[in-house]
Amino acid sequence: MTLRPAAINTGVVFRRTDIGGDQGRILLRREAVAETRLATTIANDFGASVTTVEHLLAAISGMGVDNIEIEIDNAEVPAMDGSAGPFADMIDAAGVVEQAAARKVIRILRPVDVVLGDRRARFTPHHRFEIDVTIEFADPAIGRQRARMAPTGERFREEIAPARTFGFLHEVEAMKSAGLARGGSLDNAVVIKDGAVMNDGGLRYADEFVRHKVLDAMGDLAVAGAPIIGRYVAHRPGHELNNAALTALLDATDAWRIETVRDPEPALAEERVAVAVG
Repeated sequence: MTLRPAAINTGVVFRRTDIGGDQGRILLRREAVAETRLATTIANDFGASVTTVEHLLAAISGMGVDNIEIEIDNAEVPAMDGSAGPFADMIDAAGVVEQAAARKVIRILRPVDVVLGDRRARFTPHHRFEIDVTIEFADPAIGRQRARMAPTGERFREEIAPARTFGFLHEVEAMKSAGLARGGSLDNAVVIKDGAVMNDGGLRYADEFVRHKVLDAMGDLAVAGAPIIGRYVAHRPGHELNNAALTALLDATDAWRIETVRDPEPALAEERVAVAVG
């Protein structure tokens, strides 16, 4: 996979180099989301798809990148260590540059709510981008955790990007039996068994689980196509809930508006919009 700088107003574009041409080009937008079971998958009208995009998209969003082309030679983004940290590190090492254009943002104007069973999410107006996530698991290794923050800039790099995905041992074994998560291991996920973390070294943060849910939400909301100015509150979120909430928001055309800004709010940091990573 290679990340390349892109021209103004390109947005985020995936290119399947093993397919090529327009058939392999996938523009990141709400309509491109094809699957939210276990991970977020995007696809185009030709059937070309890329799965497990959420960690990479969280890094792109958290690092303030707006225009970028992602070349990938297969249908899945590399798992790395199960977090957005390696992607954020590579973007930081390559550097980002400002482009001569104002930034477009989506400003929330009124509340929008979604309920899926015992899970719920809400967008509300706010002066900056903020995520407020609560998770609840019966397993004592996780329990109930909450994180509320504006996850951008250095705060994203230090407090969110390194948080790894997680799962229970019996779930991983069942997925592998079904031909899924074949590369899943303790090297790219936090694995829990009988109330204990199996990974050597334990957790990176005491609340790493909920921090990763913030990371996932950032990646899932990035398919909006522009940074969001507003608060996203989610109880027991997952990719399905995040996508349903974003869809409900964008469908409610009186609940938001596109604004063009040259001096973004502090939560959007600088107008850093292009990057190349080899």
